[in-house]
Amino acid sequence: MIPTNIVVHQHSKVLELTYQDGHVFRLPFEFLRVVSPSAEVQGHGPGQETLQTGKREVLIANIEPVGHYAIKPSFSDGHDSGLYSWDYLQFLCEHHDSIWKEHLDKLAAAGVDRDAPMNVAGGKSCGTH
Repeated sequence: MIPTNIVVHQHSKVLELTYQDGHVFRLPFEFLRVVSPSAEVQGHGPGQETLQTGKREVLIANIEPVGHYAIKPSFSDGHDSGLYSWDYLQFLCEHHDSIWKEHLDKLAAAGVDRDAPMNVAGGKSCGTH
C-alpha cells in the first residue's frame, strides 16, 4: 500500500505516513535509521548486520522519491543509502513495537547503550557502499 501523505516532523523527530484507509502511522527517525534497509546496516546476508547506536538525535535532512516504489531519506548523520520501499514502510508501521523491542534486546545482549557512539571497525565496510 502506498501512503497518500508523508510528513516529516522535525521537532518531534517522526515521519508521519497517512494511508487511504485512514490509518496514520508515526515512525521515529531513530527507528527508521536503525532499521535502514541499506547494506551498510543490514549487511549482504544473515549475520552481517551492524548494530546501530547513537541515533536518538538523528534527523531526516531530506527525502527523495525513488520511482513509484520507494523513498530515500538522507539522515543528519550522513546515512543516505537506504531505499525504503512502500512494502517495507508498511511492514515497519505494522510491526514497529516488536521490531523496536528486538533492537533494544540486541543492544542489551551486546552490552551496548542505545546512545553509545558507533564503533566503526577498520575493514568492516563491504567496499561497495
